[in-house]
Amino acid sequence: MAVSSDQTPLTQEQARQLEELLQGLDERQRDWLAGYLHGLQSAGRSPGSADAGAQTRQGPVLTVLYGSQTGNAESLAEQLGEQAKARGLPVTVQDMADYKPRQLKKEAFVALLASTHGEGDPPDNALDFHEFLHGRKAPDLKGVHYAVLSLGDSSYEHFCQTGKDLDARMSALGASPLVDRVDCDIDYDEPAEAWMESLLEACVARSGASAPASSPGQAPAASDKPRYNRKNPFMAPVLEHLVLTGEGSGKDTRHLEFSLEDSGLSYQPGDALGVYPSNDPALVAALLEALEMDGDTPVSVGKKETSLREALQHYREITQLTRPLMEAWARQLKDESLNQLVADHKALNDWMRGRDLLDLVRQWPIKDLSPQTLTGMLRSLAPRLYSIASSQAAVEDEVHITVAPVRYQAHDRAREGVASTWLAQRLEEDTRVPVYIDPNKNFKLPENDDTPLIMIGPGTGVAPFRAFMQEREERGASGRNWLFFGEQHFRSDFLYQSEWLAWRRSGLLERISVAFSRDQPEKRYVQHRLRECAEALWRWIEEGAWIYVCGDADAMAPDVNEALIDIIAQQGRRSREQAQDFLRQLAREKRYQRDIY
Repeated sequence: MAVSSDQTPLTQEQARQLEELLQGLDERQRDWLAGYLHGLQSAGRSPGSADAGAQTRQGPVLTVLYGSQTGNAESLAEQLGEQAKARGLPVTVQDMADYKPRQLKKEAFVALLASTHGEGDPPDNALDFHEFLHGRKAPDLKGVHYAVLSLGDSSYEHFCQTGKDLDARMSALGASPLVDRVDCDIDYDEPAEAWMESLLEACVARSGASAPASSPGQAPAASDKPRYNRKNPFMAPVLEHLVLTGEGSGKDTRHLEFSLEDSGLSYQPGDALGVYPSNDPALVAALLEALEMDGDTPVSVGKKETSLREALQHYREITQLTRPLMEAWARQLKDESLNQLVADHKALNDWMRGRDLLDLVRQWPIKDLSPQTLTGMLRSLAPRLYSIASSQAAVEDEVHITVAPVRYQAHDRAREGVASTWLAQRLEEDTRVPVYIDPNKNFKLPENDDTPLIMIGPGTGVAPFRAFMQEREERGASGRNWLFFGEQHFRSDFLYQSEWLAWRRSGLLERISVAFSRDQPEKRYVQHRLRECAEALWRWIEEGAWIYVCGDADAMAPDVNEALIDIIAQQGRRSREQAQDFLRQLAREKRYQRDIY
């Protein structure tokens, strides 16, 4: 179609240039140009205005999409967005749950940051995006350029599977990678930063963007971020350390309180406390003996100089084996039996389960292994996240968590959880613990205080709901609250019992439904109580209740999910497929939120 200057406000030269441009564009490129011009008009700008000048100069938009269960991928996505802006790249950062995936075919640059949840599953907020991309309606993405950053834990079998799936599918749909996918383990900071740098360089090279010029005398905006964070934790004093379980309990659950005074840290109910733990000194001593190494030998851990003993106790993971470690060990040892084990995926996973570095050293010792090589083979000792059990509105400069130390027997040795037993056994009052706040935007109270809440939290999964109740009490929220709690025994394991009963008496907690699995011949869990309360539950849901689930991801969360589907199908007179769609819609509306681990 020819462009006539008689029909437009364009000059003859502008009309000629526009016609040449349009003739050289394919359909997808014309769609992008139309959307670009529409975006400028919607923002109240024109391509020739001063505000639009930067956008015109910078070229196509980088769309950053994140799928995050605990908030790490979201935090990195926001970091990428800030760095893109600093380089003069127009950028948008969106939750995958809020993004319309049909728009993908119109994107120029797409960055996908995704964690892997459970056994290779996408996080809750990425389910729809993942399904669309792998479905029959997925568009042709030829001409789209993309990059993938995967977050995972190499101690799991399906390490970074969501990111791998997204990468493979984007490629299969015709999209071109801007940079290679990077799969990050729990110590993700450095590889994630390197990936961002490579990605932004590729975007700048393709778009011709340049850093925006600052006005003369313009001071950089002050950061509102806290001084303390994951990279720079706050040394929080322990204020209180209480045993929650009673006499005769088969469990040992603790309540810990830390001071955040003078830290500047703030949190919301639903957030987590990141805690940097230390390994058991007895395990470190046994490991040094098996290695026949001197613990005082100096080693480098990143940029830090320390002793081998300190490195193993405070900076390196020694209680979990991973495939990368086993492969590195096999390369060093060159042992046929170990090589065969590493080559057999299932056999290796079976062997690693329940074993640690001491088991590996004892079964396959490496002669002449240097301390520096050893520490280089081990991944960083990562922080552990604990659901916060307090509302800052109620406790001010404190933060509370609920901890159940992990102890078990495996392969003729007693085993312990790193952080849980450190917190429960080796901490005393006034000890200082390195902590930071890990925000979780996917597990938040509704803004409307009239909204009813259904809270499902067996065991230590009850922790965030204590925070919810404290917050609602401080806010004078009028919304009804219903708690489902489960443990082994009523007399010894009813965590925070006096507080729940006080809230029940005051009317803040309208209903409490409990399941104590060992107090009767047949085991009863929270999912059984859900089914027994099906009619009332459905009534609450119809009246707008939000549903929260916190706790074990392997058994409890799937069982609760199944119970909810059955209740919706039965009480709502729906097919199973319709009930699944209904529950998925609740998740899209943030009315079904899970904090599972």
